[in-house]
Amino acid sequence: MDCLFCKIVAGDIPARKLYEDDQVVAFHDIGPQAPVHFLVIPKKHIATLHDLGEEDKALAGHMLFTAQRLAKEQGCEQGFRAVMNCNEDGGQTVYHIHMHVLGKRQLAWPPG
Repeated sequence: MDCLFCKIVAGDIPARKLYEDDQVVAFHDIGPQAPVHFLVIPKKHIATLHDLGEEDKALAGHMLFTAQRLAKEQGCEQGFRAVMNCNEDGGQTVYHIHMHVLGKRQLAWPPG
């Protein structure tokens, strides 16, 4: 498989990791859009949000709670944004689901 994030999970491509367990990896974004900007990805390859199955409910919840905990650890007590893009029209560029977590600055709405 030629998936960038699968290669990070496998250790074939380096990343500045914040956290890793048996289900997820979290690492700093290579092009940060905020003072805090990291990604939470599942170790399991799931291409898009449309591909999530019933069996992935616990994994999706674990991603969200991991994002929440790491945002607090990164000093985002005043607030943060967690976003997941789906397919090209939704802004997805890497086809392995991932959650962007951004914080430590005022975030406008709508985002763009």
